[in-house]
Amino acid sequence: MVIKVFLASSSGSTAIKKKQQDVVGFLEALKVDYTQLDIACNEENRMWMRQNVPEEKKPANGIPLPPQIFNENGYCGDYETFFDAKEDNMVYAFLGLPPPPGSKEVPVEERNGDDEATEGETAGDEALAEEDQAVEETDEVTEDTAQAEEEEEQEEEEAEVQEEEETE
Repeated sequence: MVIKVFLASSSGSTAIKKKQQDVVGFLEALKVDYTQLDIACNEENRMWMRQNVPEEKKPANGIPLPPQIFNENGYCGDYETFFDAKEDNMVYAFLGLPPPPGSKEVPVEERNGDDEATEGETAGDEALAEEDQAVEETDEVTEDTAQAEEEEEQEEEEAEVQEEEETE
């Protein structure tokens, strides 16, 4: 299964750029196989992304912003749901992938209603150490900038809508 991350290579929004970097950096740190699809210079990618984001997940203006994440053709979510999954140590479940051996994420089918890891896992496991390092590296950026990015994104969206209204 290939994870598809829809990005905008020439976005003018620093908030969007940071979110894209956060997703890509975390996937790389976890060594997840993924493909980047640019919506800025490829109309087919842009239209496919817009058509395949579920209606209930689209913003009020109806146009989903990058990054958007898919597993093959199945929608996984946007940055906010990715961030929540990362905070809950549920990234593999979010992506629809089985966690690697030694991961502190318990496979969905083995969960018993709580978020505790299984007894067989050890803190010294290499995969666990890699996942912890990836979380630590990306948390520094996301925790400090999440609110500022959200506010900046809202301001930019409002400015874009206003510009569109003025040109009509």
